[in-house]
Amino acid sequence: MDKKNENKYVKDMTTGEPLRLLLAFAVPLLIGNLFQQAYNLADSIIVGRYVGKVALGAVGSTGSIMFFINSMTIGMSVGIGIVVAQFFGAKEDKKVKNTIGNAFYIVIVTAMIMAIIGFTFAGTILKLLDTPDTTFVYAVVYLRTTSVGFIAMASFNLLSSILRALGDSKTPLRFLIVACIINICLDLLFVIKFNLGVMGVGIATATAQFIAAVLCLIYAIRSNTYFRLKISDFKFNFSIFVKVLKVGIPVSGQSSLIAFSLIALQKVVNGFGDDFVTSFTVVSRIEQLVQQPFMSLGAALATYTGQNIGAGRIDRVKQGFIKATLCSTIFAGFIFIIFQTFAPQIVRIFGDDPIVENYAVTGLRITCSFYVFLGLIYTTRNVLNGAGDANFSLFTGIVECIGRVGFARPLTMVQAIGLNGVWLTTGITWLLNGVFSTIRYKRGKWKTTAIVRAKENNSDVKVKL
Repeated sequence: MDKKNENKYVKDMTTGEPLRLLLAFAVPLLIGNLFQQAYNLADSIIVGRYVGKVALGAVGSTGSIMFFINSMTIGMSVGIGIVVAQFFGAKEDKKVKNTIGNAFYIVIVTAMIMAIIGFTFAGTILKLLDTPDTTFVYAVVYLRTTSVGFIAMASFNLLSSILRALGDSKTPLRFLIVACIINICLDLLFVIKFNLGVMGVGIATATAQFIAAVLCLIYAIRSNTYFRLKISDFKFNFSIFVKVLKVGIPVSGQSSLIAFSLIALQKVVNGFGDDFVTSFTVVSRIEQLVQQPFMSLGAALATYTGQNIGAGRIDRVKQGFIKATLCSTIFAGFIFIIFQTFAPQIVRIFGDDPIVENYAVTGLRITCSFYVFLGLIYTTRNVLNGAGDANFSLFTGIVECIGRVGFARPLTMVQAIGLNGVWLTTGITWLLNGVFSTIRYKRGKWKTTAIVRAKENNSDVKVKL
């Protein structure tokens, strides 16, 4: 590859106007996340229309389980990305490469363990969740099939996390688009042509992730000098390993607790029959799509924070947080208006069952009233994580558990609330986490939790407390 094109997507976010940098980073990430969610939407629409609403409910009922099983690899990837971002901000290029080299050991081994657990205990886990008999067989098949693809999924997420830590949100976008196109084509082939049902959907997703991971790695090596590693870069570095664990374990714990709370909520939902399970799946799929702008802006803020913390620029972190929070609040207000007005039309995309539609429309209209707090969660959490204050992640995970486990059953038992207690539980949980995370940010402990310290010749000039 031409030398002038090397590292052209790598972006130093320690200089320049914060909002412009955040949006320039977040937009490609958002497009990529939307394409990634198109996998899930394609899976749901194709299953709902060509296999049936019971199969659709089964696919949805495994989402929180897969999130739980993947929580360790998600946390490790986040930890690696933050360490890379802070080393990059501190201009420690050799340590950036050493972190990348160590990253593959950490994530691949973790993913292998999680894949074995998911495949082996799929049936046991689903029984513990009181999965309805009508959806049980579908759910087992889908969970086992997708478990086989965990390693490919973890590999692509790791590559994406590292590239984004270096300020490159465009390369992952390219291969997410490729993966999405492959996934949808294979969905149609396996489900409609070969009649493989939910197994076909799982195979399509795993295959698409594998192809995306391989192509992304090849392209990264050719276009990004940080991925051209020497044997010495793969040498185990205990110091870097500890830094990754310092962020990765709390974030993994947070993800596990959030996933556990979602599983607990799914257990409550499963007790209300197939129609409500399907409506919950529909609302979950729509909200996964809605969360992508929040998630993209948050990921941009994490990279921005990590690089600026590494460079000692506390002042720039504050500027970025304020502007990102304003953007997320405006978006939350816009989506609130859309859902209050067009919820029925949106829900009908997934099918025309009137009972499912009624439940789902009500759910969307309730939960969208809490989106402003959801936006706060993503901005505050990513600033804190990017700064190295990841221990607070465990607390937010506990709040998620208290919210979903503590409120779901009691609220649904109140006669005036009934099944709407499920939707209110989600909203209240977002509210609590948004408020607590904002308080944590305001207290300012994150200013002193950097994993990588700015170089002495920069810190005395740039750090502004």
